[in-house]
Amino acid sequence: MSTLWRQQILPFALTLGLLAAATLAGDFLLHRLNLVWVGRYLGIPGILLIIASLTYSLRKRKYISAGNTRSLLNWHEFGAWLGSLLVLIHAGVHFNTILPWLATIAMSVNVVSGMVGKILLERSRSHVQSQRESYQLRGLSKSEVEQAVYWDSVTLGAMAQWRKVHIPIFIVFAVLTLGHIVSIFLFWGWV
Repeated sequence: MSTLWRQQILPFALTLGLLAAATLAGDFLLHRLNLVWVGRYLGIPGILLIIASLTYSLRKRKYISAGNTRSLLNWHEFGAWLGSLLVLIHAGVHFNTILPWLATIAMSVNVVSGMVGKILLERSRSHVQSQRESYQLRGLSKSEVEQAVYWDSVTLGAMAQWRKVHIPIFIVFAVLTLGHIVSIFLFWGWV
């Protein structure tokens, strides 16, 4: 349990806590320095960072061939986190319309689901691998090892499907964000 806490739960809590603290600090600084208007535009680089972080997904699904998958995954995690931070500062604490807040909520759920999925999947893979190694050390044959970890492997395969939740949440976020952007263009007279 101590290892689970130290290796999984604590980093998750710290990353999420850092996102919340950085959001509050950024919003506070903008208000304190009388630069609230800057926050209005932070959504643009935030969304661009989130879009750029999708290169990992494109590479993983073989739509593009450039880039190292591990490096792109690190970029995906960092770019989505930083982009989300900018969008959260952009959202601030201004409750004047529902569409941007729905998009912000969908983005927040998506960030948390991505972080939880990553942690659960890493933990499950590590568990199955340690089970395999343990059985091999006991002298079981390869087929006996695979039979012994069969249900754990099936569970791992099911957990690997968490993207089937993560991706639809992202699509909801993308649609709501697009609606917010279109409404900004219309109401601000940018078109």
